[in-house]
Amino acid sequence: MSEVRLFYHKDNVIRISRSIEFLKTNPIKNFLWIDLNNVDEEIENELEDYLKIYIQEEEEMIEIEMSSRYIETYDSLVVNFNFLRPNFEKELVSFILKNNILITVRDEDLTSFQETVKKISANPRNYPTGYHVFVALLETRVEVDADMIEEMTQKITTLSNTLTMEEADEELLMEIKDLQEKTMMLRENIIEKQRAVSSMLKSELINRELHGKLTIIVKDINSLLEHIKFSFDRLDYLQDTFLGFVNIEQNKIIKIFTIISVIFMPPTLIASIYGMNFDIMPELKWDYGYIVAIGLMLASSGGILVFFRRKRWL
Repeated sequence: MSEVRLFYHKDNVIRISRSIEFLKTNPIKNFLWIDLNNVDEEIENELEDYLKIYIQEEEEMIEIEMSSRYIETYDSLVVNFNFLRPNFEKELVSFILKNNILITVRDEDLTSFQETVKKISANPRNYPTGYHVFVALLETRVEVDADMIEEMTQKITTLSNTLTMEEADEELLMEIKDLQEKTMMLRENIIEKQRAVSSMLKSELINRELHGKLTIIVKDINSLLEHIKFSFDRLDYLQDTFLGFVNIEQNKIIKIFTIISVIFMPPTLIASIYGMNFDIMPELKWDYGYIVAIGLMLASSGGILVFFRRKRWL
């Protein structure tokens, strides 16, 4: 659904308008956030002309390397993020900061934006500029990332508790692999934010009063990265455990076949001897030769079984 939201100050309250014309007929200093959700190109062009900014196309944002997703000029900041949705699909979001106004460009509804709007409505005095809104969005997004990591941790714990030798099958290995990929996506996504926030701390455009909050965000991000590292280690341990169970099962199978082969070797030897086509073999004319040969086969097999049991190989 296409939506334009203009957040502006009036009577110590932050209000919302959905008209571009309203933006043009009111003092620009009253506005702090312009949120563009899946809007038409015409609206983007209109805003570009009025605010003297450049809104990147989605293809351009995709092609930008991670190291170049933070762009700073003498009067503006441009930051591009991939926000992970609950299904781990990436949603590109562009943040443009100029003249104390935040412009956000996205194509989907995101929990971070909904929660930030609630924060702004509850304490409007805490958000005098778009920079304050941007920091609030980052804080909220880090909280969402923390929730996703917590959910991932619970899944890993559940998987760890259910991992047994009987359950060690291909489906379980694929589940471990899926969790590893999702954990890696979370790590890349959080590192992306870490770089941007670190760059913001060095920027002269960022108000000094926001440095404290940005520093806390960096600490929270570092804590999340430590948690992710722990999750990686747990998944590696689960994978090693899984492979260990597989090796045990394979060794059992190999052991069974080895024992069977050894048990049948002496009877096979005896049968082979009496199957030779020599004319002079005294036992061939012996009345009890057949019974004795069978007895030798059974005795040799039984003897090997007794020997294995005493050695605790069975």
